[in-house]
Amino acid sequence: MSHGEPYTLGVDCGGSGIKASVLDSGGGLTAPPVRIHTPYPLPPERLAETIAQLAADLPPAQRVTVGMPGMIRHGVVVATPHYVTRAGPRTPVLPELAAAWAGCDISALISDRLGLPTLVLNDAEVHGAGVVTGSGVELVLTLGTGLGAALFDAGVLAPHLEVSHAPVRRGLTYDIYIGQVERRRLGVTLWSRRVQRVVEGLWPVVRWDRLYLGGGNAQNVSRSVIDRLGDRVTVVPNQAGIVGGVRAWELGGIRTTDVRGELGR
Repeated sequence: MSHGEPYTLGVDCGGSGIKASVLDSGGGLTAPPVRIHTPYPLPPERLAETIAQLAADLPPAQRVTVGMPGMIRHGVVVATPHYVTRAGPRTPVLPELAAAWAGCDISALISDRLGLPTLVLNDAEVHGAGVVTGSGVELVLTLGTGLGAALFDAGVLAPHLEVSHAPVRRGLTYDIYIGQVERRRLGVTLWSRRVQRVVEGLWPVVRWDRLYLGGGNAQNVSRSVIDRLGDRVTVVPNQAGIVGGVRAWELGGIRTTDVRGELGR
C-alpha cells in the first residue's frame, strides 16, 4: 500500500457499459479509463468478477468506489432495474436474478473478491460526488440508459429516492420517458424538450440552488433547451461517474456501514 493518500479504483456501472480507472487523491486519472459492454445475464458474482477483470488492467489501488443503478442502502442492494433482466434494459426480468440481487451485500462481495475496502453507492450519487460544490441544495440528474438522481444539501448526501421509477406521463416512468431508447426514437430536438419538461416538473418539488445534468446523454440536450433552463442548470462531463469515486469517501452522510473492508488490509 502507498504510504501517502490511497489510490481509488473508481467503477461506473451502467445498463449498457461498465468503465473504470484508478484515481489519485485529487481525483485525477492515473490511467485512461477501461470500458466493456455490460455482460448479461449479470448475477452479483459476475459483476464482482467483471470489476476484478477491469482492475487487472489498471494500476494498483488501495480502495474501491462503485456506482451502480438502483437503490443501494449501506452497500446492500434494495432493488436494481437492469441487472435482474435476461439481456439488459427492456428485456424480461428473470426471477432467479431478482432474488439474487434483492438484499445482496454487493459491497462485501466486491470487497472480498478484490481484497480492498469497498464503497458502493447509486451511480448518480457517485456522479454527484464528483461535481457538487457543497453549497446549498444541489440536485444531480444523470441521463443515460434511464434517469438517475441524487440530492445533496451542503454537501451531505440525502437518502436515495428512485425518482426514475415515478410515473411522469401516460403510465411512462421517468426512466423510460427520457431514457436512451426514447432519445433514439424521437431525435435530439423532441427528446430535449422532454428533458426540459422533466426538469421544470421537478423544480417545484426540490427547488434546488443548483441542478447538474450528467450522464452519457447530457451532452445531447440541445443548446436551446439548456438556455431555456436558466443559469441554475449546469451540464457536467460523464467522467464525473468515475472521478467522483474519491470524493464519495469524504461526503457527509456516508456511514461506516457503507464501507466493507479496512485500509491496510
